[in-house]
Amino acid sequence: MIRLSRRAALSLPALLPTAAIAETWRPGQPVRIIVPAAPGGTTDIMARLLGQYLQSRWGTPVVVDNRSGAGGTIGTMEAVRATPDGRTMLMGNIGPQAIAYSLFRNLQYRPDSLVAVANVIRGPNVLVVNPSVPAQTVPEFVAWLKREDGRAAYGTSGLGQSPHLSAVWFTQLTETKAEAVHFRGAGPMLIDLVGGNVQFAFDNLTSSMEHIRAGRLRALGVTSADRSPELPDLPAIRETMPALAPYDVSTWFGLFMPTGVPADAVNGVNAEVQTMLGLPETRTRFAQMGGVPAPGSPEDFANFVRSEIQKWGVVIRREGLQMDAT
Repeated sequence: MIRLSRRAALSLPALLPTAAIAETWRPGQPVRIIVPAAPGGTTDIMARLLGQYLQSRWGTPVVVDNRSGAGGTIGTMEAVRATPDGRTMLMGNIGPQAIAYSLFRNLQYRPDSLVAVANVIRGPNVLVVNPSVPAQTVPEFVAWLKREDGRAAYGTSGLGQSPHLSAVWFTQLTETKAEAVHFRGAGPMLIDLVGGNVQFAFDNLTSSMEHIRAGRLRALGVTSADRSPELPDLPAIRETMPALAPYDVSTWFGLFMPTGVPADAVNGVNAEVQTMLGLPETRTRFAQMGGVPAPGSPEDFANFVRSEIQKWGVVIRREGLQMDAT
């Protein structure tokens, strides 16, 4: 385990003009992007899209290396242990890079083990209910939950994941209760939700979209601060009730490198990502996935990650959730 001072947490080298850095820094050797998840998910898709782009820019092979397991912590440790030369990156996400620090008792890395390089994409979760639930709006849903008084059951794609904690924070803010039923991924959870074995869920918009459009599930609101361009008539949950005004949840996926990486590598990779995010084809592809580009400097991303760690720490401690990293 790499131990550094708290002061170095998500530390950032001084930024140089991105255009100059993009012109001067190149990896010179093959690059590896570690994905702390199985192939086929959003983390993997984003790593492969970015890897193809960087390979075309640098003329250097960029290999995606899937290291799944333990909620993303196994792949993260692989990145933390890598040589900090700019040729090993981690396509991180909200789970292992924000939620995990409060959720796991025995985590072997800390925020100061990684340098935030560039956020890439963000997107909302969505509150969906089985059509049998007698609620057309979020206030009606909250009233229904209170009448049910803990008897309602909701599905999650995994304990401690973003969709689960979206529900936890929602019930905290609305002072409601419901029973969590944890599944191994969104696929089996959605089968039981459509079948009525659980009554509602918070799910990634991407995986629920087909069921929403087909009328198999009723969407009541998105978890992000703003409405989704994909469903512009669906409200953001935070706009539906005063108690939910602080509510803002977005899944996100971004690049990290092991602490100690040179400044020119951090800024050079960030500059390349910003160029990719500005392409019209990138915006189109992200929209198909229910997300939007998340541009910004390394410092912007580091500040964002710190705020996410703090936010989810409060929610997790209030709920009393704790797990062992395996």
